[in-house]
Amino acid sequence: MHTDNHRPLLWKLVILLLILIIIAANSGALKLSVYQLSHISCNDPLLRAWFNIRLPRILLAVIVGMALASSGAVMQGLFRNPLADSGLLGISSGAALMVALTILFPAAFPSIVMLYGKMIAAFIGGMIICLFIYLYSFNEQGNMAKLILLGVAINAIIGAVMGCLSYISDDIQLKQITLWSMGHLGKGSWELVLVAVSLIFPALIMVLKLSYQLNILQLGDEDAHYLGINVQRIKRYLLLLSALLIGTAVAVSGIIAFVGLVIPHMIRLRIGADHRWLILGSALGGGCLLLLADTLARTVVAPAEIPVGLLTSLIGGPYFLWLILKHK
Repeated sequence: MHTDNHRPLLWKLVILLLILIIIAANSGALKLSVYQLSHISCNDPLLRAWFNIRLPRILLAVIVGMALASSGAVMQGLFRNPLADSGLLGISSGAALMVALTILFPAAFPSIVMLYGKMIAAFIGGMIICLFIYLYSFNEQGNMAKLILLGVAINAIIGAVMGCLSYISDDIQLKQITLWSMGHLGKGSWELVLVAVSLIFPALIMVLKLSYQLNILQLGDEDAHYLGINVQRIKRYLLLLSALLIGTAVAVSGIIAFVGLVIPHMIRLRIGADHRWLILGSALGGGCLLLLADTLARTVVAPAEIPVGLLTSLIGGPYFLWLILKHK
């Protein structure tokens, strides 16, 4: 599809996201609808439960989905690889490993900074893996097979380390690490929403500002340099912003796989490779997918919940297999 048709698609995604937010607000183990809530008093405990539990979770699902999908679009452009994804390449695992370390060995953060502690740790973990993969991909000239194999190796190593940490943890720590490794939005609160917004939205705005330079990088480093782009500086900025988006998402929700792979790929098929629109479309699509998955996760087997990371893997796994077979 020609990129002139990007605006209708973006508006459709906005409308779809609003519809999903309305559906999610009316769905849950506690049978409450917005219409019912509008007819009860402001001090009613049901209204407080809806406002302080369900609504923050809905917003958190949208924000995290935006972060994961937009970072996936950036990495696919940065590595010039349609299969690049934070989960496949081990970046999410690196962020989750640092979060697990903070759970087992909590640092003595001041109480005012404590909310950002896991974000800082996840950013550092994601950044380390990001830099390692970037250096490797630069030397290998974007070899797709080797890049995926490297991600498999990183995930295997970090998985073994996570297993060791789980073994030495107590019951409470083990439950926290397990929920993080499967992806879960059940801890959603207004504090987490505030923290996520304060980190993800500025990073997303900066990524959108660099989207034109990311388009030029697709021509190759040499051509981009001749067109006046400081190639290494732009790549460093994009790496930092991607690590910040992934790290924040992992810190508040754990490992949620395949959102950063499936959504950018589907949006690219409709919009094209212009990152000025691809990143924005991916953010909207990621918010829609994760909100839909989380709504299903908390309603299908209510009052119990399915970890949302399991549902996204059930969607993304077959799609990833199809991509591999398609590009065989």
